[in-house]
Order: sequence, then structure tokens, then C-alpha cells
Amino acid sequence: MKFNISKIFCKIDLRRLILLLTVASTFVSLVNTFYAAYTVQRQQLIDENLNGYFVYATKLAKSTDDFLKAAQQQLAASSVYLSKDFKNIELLKSESERLKTQTESFNSVLIVDARSSVLASSPENLKLTGRTLTTPGIVESIKTQKPLISDSYISTIGNLLVFISHPIHDPSGNYLGMVGGTIYLNQQSILNHLLGTHYYKDGSYLYVVDQSKKLVYHPDQNRVGTLVSGNEIIGKIQNGESGSQIVKNTRGVEMISGYAIIPTTNWGVVAQRPLSATLAPLDSLMKQVILKTLPIAAISVFLICWCANRIAKPLQLLSEGAKNIGHPETEKKIQKIKSWYVESYELKKAMLIGISLLNRNIQKLQDDVKTDPLTKLGNRRSLEAALQKLEASSQIFSVVSIDIDHFKKVNDTFGHDAGDIVLRDLAKQMKSVSRADDLPCRVGGEEFLIVLPQTSETTAVQVAERLRKQVEAAVFEGVGHITISLGVASWPNSSSDIPTVIKYADEMLYKAKREGRNRVAVYQQSEAEAVQPA
Repeated sequence: MKFNISKIFCKIDLRRLILLLTVASTFVSLVNTFYAAYTVQRQQLIDENLNGYFVYATKLAKSTDDFLKAAQQQLAASSVYLSKDFKNIELLKSESERLKTQTESFNSVLIVDARSSVLASSPENLKLTGRTLTTPGIVESIKTQKPLISDSYISTIGNLLVFISHPIHDPSGNYLGMVGGTIYLNQQSILNHLLGTHYYKDGSYLYVVDQSKKLVYHPDQNRVGTLVSGNEIIGKIQNGESGSQIVKNTRGVEMISGYAIIPTTNWGVVAQRPLSATLAPLDSLMKQVILKTLPIAAISVFLICWCANRIAKPLQLLSEGAKNIGHPETEKKIQKIKSWYVESYELKKAMLIGISLLNRNIQKLQDDVKTDPLTKLGNRRSLEAALQKLEASSQIFSVVSIDIDHFKKVNDTFGHDAGDIVLRDLAKQMKSVSRADDLPCRVGGEEFLIVLPQTSETTAVQVAERLRKQVEAAVFEGVGHITISLGVASWPNSSSDIPTVIKYADEMLYKAKREGRNRVAVYQQSEAEAVQPA
């Protein structure tokens, strides 16, 4: 039976090719020796790393425990101080500010009475003072009337946090309320800094999980607050155990892990590193042993390396293309890759198809994410992008803030469908007075805004007045006539701070409404002067 060698090699795949080269260059007599050496060193390396990561987790658990105890001590001292004059609001305010700023241990500080009402808070921009809170941390603290570190939860203003509190009792032992501090888990905080200052740069990382299996800290902020499942270490942490072992993480990757309990909270600190990264130095060491032990194998190693390079080169270039898949030149570079075997060729073809689809989808998503679906005007994202561009170029611009007068009455009288038609028609009117470089956008409900680059305040007022008259004269389907109020501000005439310019435009809009609606008001340095309709 005759074999066509040419046809066989034309159809050979990558797996069979590498297998053939490996078998041809291997000395069977040395396999057992190298295997034994590798096994012994591998186990030794694993044992050393298991112990190292257990020690590291224990150290971080101790540091975190010390921090939490110190935070509780601060609150305890403050509660004694506050109990002497709990009705003194100024005292409460100054103490909350001191707790917030003195050590930066907390992201925010609250002083709450026994009815869950916030008497003082810091920072003040949270606007919590005077509110009655029913979040888990507040409720549990008032219920137990004991020092408390809560489980993680979402606060009233949407922050993922833990709440540390201490009760306040008067000299007679009556419960007055409590003083507490929050530590944000998905924003900058001392706890994140403490756990995030990681001295290993070898692919290792750590995370912290509470007794309810929620992640309190993780390098990937998107995972903080999520539940961890399918990890046997978490079960041991719930049982209060500390130790080390090899475990598969939630993504199925084998990890060398050390874990320890934080006594104050019973949280678990887990420090770990991929097993493959741990064993990587061993692979390099074994190569050196082979080279020094088997000089006669040098030629075989050279041939293997040469062939492996030829095989890997297309994949390497494709991999580089994948890393830079968003670069405009990537598609051309991939087309030039010489894929000389089946797997490489198919991968190249699939990548070219994928890049083409990806570019189309990305462009569509970028357009969708910056467009208001109802009016097809820009949305807040496109507004922010435009303002950032203007700020970077330092070019003057003006802003016209627009609001439909009595729009609620339109919805109540004619229905929301008619209201939507009004919004769409107003958007068309805005586009008609806008230039190609202008950005008309919808920023909410019946509120609109036009950004006018390279436009003086005087010109912006003219544009606003033209739009006002145009809308006043127009007949809107199913509704009839409507009017709008407009506010104008400019950069840098009104302010050198862009957010302030937007704010001034809004203030002028409300001024126009207060003065009778259907008019334009423009911000001046001394005062906002309304431009009356002609």
C-alpha cells in the first residue's frame, strides 16, 4: 500500500506536529529521572508557597483587625464625649466632622438618635442630616444597642459599605442613640488602601469575604458585594478555620491559597496565586538541568526550538493582534500574517471576521449610548464628552438651557403619547437652529440643552430667542401651541468652571420661569438679566 507523504503533511494539524517533534527528540532513558526531580521540586515549591500565603493572609487579617478595633475605639471615645451634651447640635456637628477628618478612618460619619433620625453627619454634601434612616446597619445598631460592625449592604445613597457604630448612653444608662462611621467597599477608603497595598508582584492577589459569603474586598471592584459560591475555602472560613490549601476558584483555575480569620468581624482574608504561575520558575529550572546534564541533547533542543518557533510564530502574531484588536491597523497586520497550517489559518480567518463584526457593533453601541432614544438628540454622555473636548481645547462656548412650560399639564391633558410627540417636535426645532458643530441634547424629562462652540454670549442669546419665537409660533400635533423658557450662560464670561456655567444656565432658566415663562434669561457677572420676548 502506497502513502502519499505530501498529502499527509498538507493535512497535518498542530497537535500532531508538536507530538511528532517531541517524541522524535526525547530520550526514553531519562524520562524517569527528570520526572522524579520535577515531582520532588514541584511539591517542595508548593509547600513553601502554601506556608507563605498562609503567613501573609494571617498578617493582613491581623492588620485589618487592628484597624477595625482602632476605629471602634475612636467611636467609643466619641460616644462618651457626646453623651455629656447630646442635645447640643453644634457639638454633634463638630464631633462628626472631627471623626471624619482626623484619621480618615471613615468615608462618612453619622450621629443618630434612638428614633433613627440623623442629627449630624459628615461630609455635609451627603445631605443626610434630618433624615430618618432604615438601612440594615442603622436598624441593627439601634435594635442591639451595642457596638457593631455590620455586614455589607447598600446605603440610602447607593454606596456599598460596612457600618461601624457605638451606642451613646446618658450618665443614667438611658439609650440616646449612636455614633457610627461608614467604610465604602467599592470606592477609595482606608480599608481598601490597607488591603490593596500588595507587595507581591507575581500574579498573586487577595480578597476578603464575610460570613454571608459576600466579597468585602476584591481587586476587581465589580465583584465587591457579590456572593462567592463553589469555593470550599469559603465554607471553612464560615466555620472559623484558618489554613492553606490548593483550591479551584470560581473560574476553575487552580490556586495556591492561604486564608485567615479577622477575629473582630469573622471575615476571612484569602491570599492566593495561580498554581501555574507558582510552578513557572520550576519549568525554567528543569530546562537548565536538561541543558547542563545532557550536552548531547543540545542539537535536539535546537531543532525543537527552531520548529516550535516556526509553529508558534503565526499564533504569536495573531495573539499580538488580539491584544490590539481595537487599533485601526490591526486588521491589515493580521492579513499579512503567513498562516502555514490549518489551525493558524482558521484562527486568522475567524479573527478577521470577528474584527469586522466587532468594529460594526462597537460603532453602533457608541452611537446608541450617546443618543436619547426618544428625541434622537445627544444624551448626558454625549454632553459630558463634548464639554471635556471643549475644556481640553480651551475654546469659548455658550450654553442654552431649555425647559417646556407647563409640560406636566400637556401630559395630563393630552396624554403621554402626545407629550412624547411634543418632545420629538421640539428636538426638531432645536436642530433647525443649530449649526453642524453645535450639540443639542436632552438631559432629562422635558429639559434640554444646546452647547454652542465658538459662540459668544450675545450670539447665544440670539439663537435662544430665535428658538423661542420659532416654538411659540409652531403648532404641535395633537397639542397646539406651547412655549419654552430658556437660560443662557457662557464660558469663560460667566465662569471659568464648566460645571458652574451649566449651573448658571439652569439658574437663568428658572429665573425665566419665575418671571413669567416664554422668555430668555442670560447670566451676567452682577446679576441675571432676562431678555423679554419681542
